[in-house]
Amino acid sequence: MNTATLPKVAGKLTANAPLAPLVWFKSGGAAEWLFEPKDLADLQHFLADLGPAAPVMALGLGSNLIVRDGGVPGVVVRLGKAFAKVTRCADLTLDCGAGASGILVSSTARDQGIAGLEFLRSIPGTVGGFVRMNGGAYGGEVKDILVDCDVVLRDGTLVTLSTPELHYTYRHSDLPEGAIVVGARFKGQPGEPAAIQAEMDRIAASREASQPLRSKTGGSTFKNPEGHKAWQLVDEAGCRGLTLGGAQVSEKHTNFLLNLGTATSADIEGLGDEVRGRVKETSGVDLEWEIQRVGTCARAPDKERVEKK
Repeated sequence: MNTATLPKVAGKLTANAPLAPLVWFKSGGAAEWLFEPKDLADLQHFLADLGPAAPVMALGLGSNLIVRDGGVPGVVVRLGKAFAKVTRCADLTLDCGAGASGILVSSTARDQGIAGLEFLRSIPGTVGGFVRMNGGAYGGEVKDILVDCDVVLRDGTLVTLSTPELHYTYRHSDLPEGAIVVGARFKGQPGEPAAIQAEMDRIAASREASQPLRSKTGGSTFKNPEGHKAWQLVDEAGCRGLTLGGAQVSEKHTNFLLNLGTATSADIEGLGDEVRGRVKETSGVDLEWEIQRVGTCARAPDKERVEKK
């Protein structure tokens, strides 16, 4: 695609935009085009006028994502401040822009005396990502609090989808390819702000104690298989501290992969696949990626560089 074939925009459209600074792993290639729409109308018009063959994907905080080293073809859409507002819209219900963080949503719920949204404090992402993946932690999932969501389809049409229409399963929804979540309504229960804050503090302390929060990581790497904990399967397979190039399985929490500073995305994804293979050998369980992997590979990882530290 070139600028002559792209729709006019009111927001910002950048060619060959580096994505590594925008994702938690700090690795990976560039987006062919990065589009940061000015507002909802700008996003709708752009998608309506964009050729239907052009791939489109949304990027939130980049916390649960591996961008492959060859970059991402087509258009990556990143929602900015215009999509990050959170307001009370009905009794015990918040209207949240898709660019709003989990911390902002849970803090607003606390101030409004709305309980049941505390778990969003622990998910390092935005509303758009939560809704697409049925994000969850500490006993809560988006499907438990979502009323409905606003979605711009690939052709620019704005639709509102109810929770049943998303056909949620564990860390998965049936949102159409190329669709962009732009807003959602979450409903909780009555609660006292002090009690809500106490629960948020408990969750924050638990995360700090058990997860490598100050590292370059992508959050939970693998889904928990039925009847199992992913971290335990990884540990039992002897993968704690395992390295490939500049990537490492966290010694603090084995369901986290780390970029020690020089890792390519090929190192990180290759290490994840090595872990999956070892878990399959030791337990017979197929670990399924929870982290999304997007884009094209620049090279295959060198498995001979796998080391146990």
